[in-house]
Amino acid sequence: MSSRRYPRQFRQLLVYGFAGGLTAIAHYGVLVGLVELGRIDPVPATLAGFVVGALVSYTLNRWMTFEATRSHAQAGWRFGLIAAGGFALTGVLMHLFVTRLGLPYLPMQLVTTGLVMVFSFLGHKFFSFADRGA
Repeated sequence: MSSRRYPRQFRQLLVYGFAGGLTAIAHYGVLVGLVELGRIDPVPATLAGFVVGALVSYTLNRWMTFEATRSHAQAGWRFGLIAAGGFALTGVLMHLFVTRLGLPYLPMQLVTTGLVMVFSFLGHKFFSFADRGA
């Protein structure tokens, strides 16, 4: 099935979702491994998972999702800036949900992931990779 049958933004969202799924597998694998096996607190564990996921995300999104018009040197620091915002948002939300409110870490990570994913998609589309079809 040709991707030309679908509007560009729809295809881009599908690919972003696929890349996001692989990114989430990396992030959640580190998170659950550190919490359940390493007995690490969920907030630092999710931040470690976020870093691993960010590396997966950069690679997949530059390659598959966005028609990057910037070099790695130009896109890298921009990606890092958006990723730092997502990292901070993840830390604040997980601290609020898990530490302050005492909610279970995995369901709250799902909520946090959804919010950070919207923030990240918009930031990477319009800032990191300067997608020409924006």
